[in-house]
Amino acid sequence: MKAQFPQEQTKQGEFQRQKDAFDRWVRADGSNEFPVEPGRYHLYVSLACPWAHRTVIVRKIKRLERAIGMTVVDPIRDERGWAFADGPGYSHDPINGFHFLSEAYKATDPRYHGRVTVPALWDTKTKGIVSNNDDDIMRMFETEFDALGDGGALDLYPEEHRAEIDALNEWIYETFNNGVYKAGFATSQRVYENAAYEVFDTLDKLEERLSSRRFLIADHPVETDWRTFVTLIRFDAVYYGHFKCNLRRIVDYPNLWGYLRDLYQYDGVAETVNFDHIKRHYYYTHDDINPTRIVPIGPLLDLTTPHGRETLQ
Repeated sequence: MKAQFPQEQTKQGEFQRQKDAFDRWVRADGSNEFPVEPGRYHLYVSLACPWAHRTVIVRKIKRLERAIGMTVVDPIRDERGWAFADGPGYSHDPINGFHFLSEAYKATDPRYHGRVTVPALWDTKTKGIVSNNDDDIMRMFETEFDALGDGGALDLYPEEHRAEIDALNEWIYETFNNGVYKAGFATSQRVYENAAYEVFDTLDKLEERLSSRRFLIADHPVETDWRTFVTLIRFDAVYYGHFKCNLRRIVDYPNLWGYLRDLYQYDGVAETVNFDHIKRHYYYTHDDINPTRIVPIGPLLDLTTPHGRETLQ
């Protein structure tokens, strides 16, 4: 079987995601070359990609839209990589006039030869990518940009919960966020089954955890909740069928289904979800998995119905 990303596939058929190339940091205290400044930084994203979606959500709910610009790429990625073009929900690049995101990578490091990924946080002053690490970009938006956003009113990384947030982040990433990819991109039966069963073991444990609490850690959604949300929101539409994670759907889990609707209905979050981009990207771009490139018409998901989780603490 052909691998989606051959350079990230082991001989045993396992998908091993490449490391992020750029990991510099924007500092609120101005202690490095990347101080917090309004309008200085620009976010390149795909609305199809769960890693990019995390940063879009935090930018939205931390009220950073005026301070940090954002450009969405074409959801259809071909052999040339993520492209800038005008279409429904995506556009050309107004900052640099790039035609492809790879140009931003080459401008930052002319020797770069890895896979070009989203998100990417661009610095308009140094003319380069600060970070293409979604974890770091989320954390920067959460902790460094308060002065340009909500003034710290919403704390997504509260001091008293940081150890638990970090621990759950790691577990959920390995077995769920990236787990669906390890199942979907597997090129051997054994590797696929191991990854897929691990995905559902995680979902079962999350279902139990959410039976007695509204959110995963605190009395409001924190970073871990949004990291989980971006995979949950794509699960029934993409990962269940396209990535063969098909033991159960999220709608089959009463607590997870209510939790997903609860987060979706959080102020501003629904605006960040684009099922057209999500489905067209996965089903059209991954032609090794879906060679016909036919995009499914379903599923029908009513995410606006009452979730009934307000009574949980």
